[in-house]
Amino acid sequence: MPSRTITVHHVRAMLHGAERHGIDTVPLLRTAQIPPLLLGDDRARITEVQFARLFRELYRATGDEFLGLGSAASRPGTFAMMCHASIGCRDLGAAMERAATFYGLFPGGPDLILEHGEDGTGTGSAVFAVRNDLEHDYFLAECLVIIWHRLCSWLIGRRIPLHWAEFGHPPPPHKDEYGLLFGCTVRFGAPRTGAGFDAHWLAAPLIRDEAALEGMLNRAPFDLLSRREYGTTVAEQVRRALTRSLRTSPRLPSLGEIAARLAVSPATLRRRLARESTSYQQLKDAVRRDAAIAGLAEGAEPIADLAARLGFSEDTAFHRAFRRWTGTTPGAYRYEKRGQQS
Repeated sequence: MPSRTITVHHVRAMLHGAERHGIDTVPLLRTAQIPPLLLGDDRARITEVQFARLFRELYRATGDEFLGLGSAASRPGTFAMMCHASIGCRDLGAAMERAATFYGLFPGGPDLILEHGEDGTGTGSAVFAVRNDLEHDYFLAECLVIIWHRLCSWLIGRRIPLHWAEFGHPPPPHKDEYGLLFGCTVRFGAPRTGAGFDAHWLAAPLIRDEAALEGMLNRAPFDLLSRREYGTTVAEQVRRALTRSLRTSPRLPSLGEIAARLAVSPATLRRRLARESTSYQQLKDAVRRDAAIAGLAEGAEPIADLAARLGFSEDTAFHRAFRRWTGTTPGAYRYEKRGQQS
């Protein structure tokens, strides 16, 4: 099943810390099997596998859990110790408070805060935020919120739905990525970066033990940065249905067929997807795009066979669609990748 792909904007942002420290990032990209030329195209994307490889290379090159993005380095093992310090708490709220206190011990680190009743949804609300701008490196603040949300969900064994997420910078060119990334309404130009959710989650007991924590830490932070699909939003349910269908047939189900599976009318499905800032066509394109990129990046399947497997009757139609999705051709992408490995 193809995983989601990641915009090149996030790749560029992740490289900023190493570049500021004078590290040559081209060898790191090549080791991660990411064609450096892709960074020049705003529509380019990479797979989660490539992203994880690059993270590992940057981690080794910088010796910093923040990859050189913060005003001060976070020594390897800091995140693990924070998790060990928090896992024994009585509930999620206490664990979050302890995590914020833990990082507050380090000069130049993130100024994390948990607040109650300040997100505008009522007294039963809570907000987790990064109050400092981290040397104006918004990508690091965004990653901290993503990791916090997914770590908290892991600790209690349930996904915590977010009411909204806000970001302390103007809307970027890839602003449409944020709704899917956080699974909620997003807004930009806020005083800080953070997210709001129901406060009742703070009373949820932690269900993980030390053994489970060790297993998670062996995969962190890649599992936490990867976009897990919980199937709780309509868009996630539709995307999952499309992805599963693509595994067995190049013909993807129609909107009407998906609506029938979800026991709603086509008009209702359209409205619900619109409320989540997406559409059936956008989701169908995204599933095919991600499968195409994964096939080109990780496999040796002939392009004609890949096009047919994705439901394109002609190679030319696949080439046009791929260029629209990524800004480049399938052949050029595969040539760049193979060329850098030779």
